Amino acid sequence: MADLFEKIKDNRGPLGKYSKEAHGYFAFPKLEGELNNRMKFRGKEVLQWSLNNYLGLGNHPEIRKVDEEASRDWGLAYPMGARMMSGNTNYHEQLERELADFEQKEDSILLNFGYQGMLSAIDALLDRNDVVVYDAESHACILDGLRLHQGKRFVYQHNDMESLEKMLEKASKIIEKTKGAILVITEGVFGMSGNQGNLKDIVALKEKYPFRLFVDDAHGFGTMGDTGMGTGEAQGCQDGIDVYFGTFAKAMASIGGFIASNEDVIDFLRYNMRSQVYAKSLPMPLVIGNLKRLDMLKNSPEIREKLWAVANGLQKGLKEAGFNLGTSTTQVTPVILDGDIPEATNLTLDLRENYGLFCSIVVYPVVPKGIIMLRLIPTAMHTLEDVRYTVDTFKTVQEKLKNGEYKSESVAAF
Repeated sequence: MADLFEKIKDNRGPLGKYSKEAHGYFAFPKLEGELNNRMKFRGKEVLQWSLNNYLGLGNHPEIRKVDEEASRDWGLAYPMGARMMSGNTNYHEQLERELADFEQKEDSILLNFGYQGMLSAIDALLDRNDVVVYDAESHACILDGLRLHQGKRFVYQHNDMESLEKMLEKASKIIEKTKGAILVITEGVFGMSGNQGNLKDIVALKEKYPFRLFVDDAHGFGTMGDTGMGTGEAQGCQDGIDVYFGTFAKAMASIGGFIASNEDVIDFLRYNMRSQVYAKSLPMPLVIGNLKRLDMLKNSPEIREKLWAVANGLQKGLKEAGFNLGTSTTQVTPVILDGDIPEATNLTLDLRENYGLFCSIVVYPVVPKGIIMLRLIPTAMHTLEDVRYTVDTFKTVQEKLKNGEYKSESVAAF
């Protein structure tokens, strides 16, 4: 008979096995100071490319003023209780109306957390007679939601429409017997690769197959499209998205999220999403702060233009220098290099300690073995000078990597 704690001790997982060497530096690092392009890491100033503060709203003076006033006026406790019982307010409903209007949907529902909300929405929408078809590179929140589904589920190869059609054919045969429905789930912007879900092509398949489309647009909300409505706007198919998910944690630099859809769907979710029915309502300062963030997102296009000027400059410079950015077509900028985990840690240590450049390191099992991904997140806080310095620095460390200067038998010490 195994002891639970001994089992955990002996198997810490593919990343957890490096926890003693990595914790506080490569994993769970602490960026300190005001949210900006330059922050402090272990007492040193670094140029950071790791915060999903796409529009720079996290430390915007107008936002800070509203956050401060709302905290002073309401405190963090109000409203008390879940929305259904005692936690509803006019401000919560106002934010839902404005989000629905912005996304050109009939209604929306607020979520306390994006991850929790996505998981719970999948659980609520599907029953054992339904079939779900999802993209192979779907985010963990989608995969965890699918684990709750007691019916059939099929995965299609990432952005592969031929593969999707095969899965839809299988799903169609099953629902003929079960009398259920089909839900297709994908992302608007995939947060690691930076490529877009083929939303327009998926929507076109509705002419052949009976399904509804659920899009997780966490990285697209506020950044993609002419108005920032999201990836559906960017691809000209917003009407074809039946259930739209967005988060406040990225472009709006806050906490929470929302789902927008038709009135019947949202009304159903209000009374059936366990994560919202049984959880305390979003605190008032977050609701009022998010109203201000949404207002700026809609009415300050210059901040989105700044984001894209930085993102386009960074990606152009890296591509011209010969770097592999994979399939990104969005602001998310993965730089893909060949190497193992010890090389990745030595390279990252060099970037942070000797070049004052902080970016996220991604290794196996998130990416295949033998691959190092350095993920850069451009924001409206960055400058074109930041871009130039970063491209030059990456050229230098790439030469070191090719010359074997980061080779090691163990992860770097810090």
